[in-house]
Amino acid sequence: MASPSSTRLDLDGNPIKPLTICMIGAGGFIGSHLCEKLMSETSHKVLALDVYSDKIKHLLEPESLPWNGRIHFHRLNIKNDSRLEGLIKMADLVINLAAICTPADYNTRPLDTIYSNFIDALPVVKICSDTNKRLIHFSTCEVYGKTIGSFLPKDSPLRQDPAYYVLKEDESPCIFGPIEKQRWSYACAKQLIERLVYAEGAENGLEFTIVRPFNWIGPRMDFIPGIDGPSEGVPRVLACFSNNLLRGEPLKLVDGGESQRTFVYIKDAIEAVLLMIENPARANGHIFNVGNPNNEVTVRQLAEMMTKVYTKVSGDQPPETPTIDVSSKEFYGEGYDDSDKRIPDMTIINKQLGWNPKTSLWDLLESTLTYQHRTYAEAIKKVIAQPITS
Repeated sequence: MASPSSTRLDLDGNPIKPLTICMIGAGGFIGSHLCEKLMSETSHKVLALDVYSDKIKHLLEPESLPWNGRIHFHRLNIKNDSRLEGLIKMADLVINLAAICTPADYNTRPLDTIYSNFIDALPVVKICSDTNKRLIHFSTCEVYGKTIGSFLPKDSPLRQDPAYYVLKEDESPCIFGPIEKQRWSYACAKQLIERLVYAEGAENGLEFTIVRPFNWIGPRMDFIPGIDGPSEGVPRVLACFSNNLLRGEPLKLVDGGESQRTFVYIKDAIEAVLLMIENPARANGHIFNVGNPNNEVTVRQLAEMMTKVYTKVSGDQPPETPTIDVSSKEFYGEGYDDSDKRIPDMTIINKQLGWNPKTSLWDLLESTLTYQHRTYAEAIKKVIAQPITS
């Protein structure tokens, strides 16, 4: 681990100058890990903006921490706070992580989803462009939508041809479902803000980098319903499965768990983001897939692997019925649709930044589920033990 006080060099051998970074959404899963990395391994300062600070409070207290004075938390909502422009003007770099990014919300809260991911992001892009601030904007792998291969006949051998499913930043089309499938409200809003950022770069010289995360996994992701999130809440797949395992319940497989996904460890992904931060000459003007194509599984395979890993880390026996199938309509409500595969092409990020993920799926699941068990198991036992009031 590099000492923050030692001179660190970028990929071209130049000394890295300390930056002031305005991080919007710093209190979330990705933001908390990025703040940790910046505090422990660099000399950069962070203006941390968010509505919540629970996931970074260990970085803010006590004041005797070695990075005291390099991270300042500002509690604000970017959609209605006049302080935003002033904080952006104080920074050298803006990182926008703010978003509604839970699939269960896309078709039950489509307006909030569109406003959060497009309308609320507009002022950030505009201020950065007007004040000549560099922007790293977090998008999503969902902008790719469905693969070309998903429209081929089920028995077509071309479905196995990478040309029909591997997703490339500079080539792959963005293919969404019909308007009535409101699940695509998120992807569409994210694609439009990407196009706006790109256009600001082309027309007004905005220095930007766009990040497309492919299922970043690790401690502090999402929430556990009824513990640190709403009881009726539906987090993303890994947190949903974690919740089932913690409660000793069968894991619910939506539409048979046939969708294929790749998963990357949060600490690997944060290494990629740090390279983007500290190598603007290599990162500016680029869109980067950040994922791990080697960690590809179906959702059913993920459920089976998580059950094995959780049995190991907890010592608990798996439920007699490990999984149950539910329809997407039953689980997510009307208007749900899905993409079949999400496999990132890694050519551009490897060429520009030399980044490759390291952590296997088993190891990242073991790290994440160890954290989930340590953090939530006792709290869930207490909730389960409480008598149900009529």
